[in-house]
Amino acid sequence: MFDRLEAAEAHYRELEELLGQPGLASNPTRLREISVELAALRPTVESYRAWSTLKCEIGASGDLLKDADPGIRELARAEIEEQTEQLAAAELELRRLLVPKDPNDDKNIVLEIRAGAGGDEAALFAADLFRVYARYAETCRFKLELLQTSETAAGGFKEVSAAVSGKGVFARLKYESGVHRVQRVPATESQGRVHTSTVTVAVLPEAEEVELKIDEARELRIDTFRSSGPGGQHVNTTDSAIRITHLPTGLVVSCQDEKSQHKNKARAMKILRARLYEQELRRAQESRAAERRGQIGTGDRSERIRTYNYAQNRVTDHRIGFTLHKLDRVLEGDLDELIEQARNYYQAEALLAEDES
Repeated sequence: MFDRLEAAEAHYRELEELLGQPGLASNPTRLREISVELAALRPTVESYRAWSTLKCEIGASGDLLKDADPGIRELARAEIEEQTEQLAAAELELRRLLVPKDPNDDKNIVLEIRAGAGGDEAALFAADLFRVYARYAETCRFKLELLQTSETAAGGFKEVSAAVSGKGVFARLKYESGVHRVQRVPATESQGRVHTSTVTVAVLPEAEEVELKIDEARELRIDTFRSSGPGGQHVNTTDSAIRITHLPTGLVVSCQDEKSQHKNKARAMKILRARLYEQELRRAQESRAAERRGQIGTGDRSERIRTYNYAQNRVTDHRIGFTLHKLDRVLEGDLDELIEQARNYYQAEALLAEDES
């Protein structure tokens, strides 16, 4: 590990020297490449330098253990104890920084939530869960754009899709994919019995056109139809709704939320691209046996990842064995602790896989 860190620091110094060359300003492309590479290396190099400084400080404190003054020796022992703890934490951070970064971490996402088992109650919880993510997005200053909805008469969602954009969106939300189970007494339950329902969440990294080529003329069938609306003056009297079928895979995406056929098509294409890109990721990841569990596409979507128990004000993440008795706060969009626990767990697994490789 430390050979890699020394090599990274040496390369960082080389890049700094290149950045200082007078003629570099006349080559903006090369200037940008060097600046980007320096920015990527900086956290690792700065952490390594901090670790090296701590190592030297522990050595200096060790020399004081030989001092004739007992008070100095006692102070040195206390310093060494504190510095050793700091060194262990710094080494853990270094190991995390050396884990290869997920290339999708900086991507925007398409978030899809679907009601599963439980009928109306599942659809109502799908709506609740969507509000949780919308509030979390607002807290993180992410932009959330509703793409497609399928509502129920009770006010729930059979399905809802949204585009979420911002710095590190996929890195924050990628561990939310899977089946979420809710245990609560439905509002329509007269005898107070607890019902169990499920909702499926998919977090799909958004694909750029350069990453995913679609031959619209050969690969897509695009059908238009009249949107179904709430009636009255809002009835859509034009065929603005869009249904896109990707012929090679059979994937079908429909969108009818906008009155403009063009906007519906753009939204449907965004969802289709994300789903196709996820399929490609899944295919690539499944071919690598050492890929860590829990990433998009590597796990079975039918696997239950989390339970929300209203009576006990409890949320349990079954993948990592973590329970939080703050369901009321989670429902207000406070997901940070759940997300951090999942991220730490999978980072530790990735570190272990890195050590074994």
